[in-house]
Amino acid sequence: MDVILLERVEKLGQIGDVVSVKTGFARNFLLPRKKALRANEANKKVFEANKANIVAENATRRSEAEAASKGIEGKTLTLIRQASNTGQLYGSVSARDLADLLVEDGAKVARNQVILDRPIKAIGVTEVKIVLHPEVSLTIKVNVARSPEEAEMQAQGVDVMAQMFERDEAGFTEAYDPNAEPGEIQSDAGPADEA
Repeated sequence: MDVILLERVEKLGQIGDVVSVKTGFARNFLLPRKKALRANEANKKVFEANKANIVAENATRRSEAEAASKGIEGKTLTLIRQASNTGQLYGSVSARDLADLLVEDGAKVARNQVILDRPIKAIGVTEVKIVLHPEVSLTIKVNVARSPEEAEMQAQGVDVMAQMFERDEAGFTEAYDPNAEPGEIQSDAGPADEA
């Protein structure tokens, strides 16, 4: 199906481009969200008549988004969550959680503007993309930790999980006896004491 784009759509085109897309994508996403019009002669005439208004509205929304992005760009959000010893969260951090934190911080961000490839399910520092406008996107860092001290260590670049596993491995060493039989329990007395 051919459509006329009313705004920039990532990986598809710019305002006014006539592009061919799958019918389902057009019917279920582009047309209901007013991102495109069907490419027929009547709609082409309507678009050409309103092109100046559409471009002006887009420029206004883009400038508002750029102004809003100045307060968010490069920000680091810290979340304290419960997690297992292996660093897996007992739940996950979703786009809604991040949007709520940004709104509490004074930013105007909707949940659908936070782009997570997948929910955050482990502790650590993750970069998250925020799209305020089709032409304005930025990244923030999300620091998920079990305690404020751990969050501060992660912010300094320390891999808390690797450090914890190194500490566990260093804590226990077993004496090696090359003459021991498999399954034999070593006695406290050495071989010289038995005689």
